Amino acid sequence: MAEAQQARVQNAVEDMVQSLEKDYIRKMQGRMFRCSAECCEKPGHSMNQVHQCIDHCHTPLAKAQGLVTSELEQFQDRLTRCTMACNDKAKDLFDSGAKEPAVRALMDSCVSSCVDEHLKLIPSMTRRMKDSLNSIPQ
Repeated sequence: MAEAQQARVQNAVEDMVQSLEKDYIRKMQGRMFRCSAECCEKPGHSMNQVHQCIDHCHTPLAKAQGLVTSELEQFQDRLTRCTMACNDKAKDLFDSGAKEPAVRALMDSCVSSCVDEHLKLIPSMTRRMKDSLNSIPQ
């Protein structure tokens, strides 16, 4: 993928992830640490009970992180498939006798379209992740 196109996607995804981290993940981390500290302050609990309590405290954050990771992987997979289709089109054009400038122009245009299409998906992906993060029991 062309560097400029890659930077566009990377910046948009980083902005989305930073927003989710600030508005959701950070708050969940705070709750997890406070909950874990409370587990450690229970003098009547055995070591095993304290560990189970702490594990319970970590569950919502682990679910949230898994959810975000899964969505980002799916997004990346879709973008990769789109750019691979561009590679196939470029190869087919080259194999049909087209000159390198025409192949390069096709490739640049195709990859740019992939990026544009996928950047349009980010708002709905963000909404979906926010809804899912809000539904995780604390």
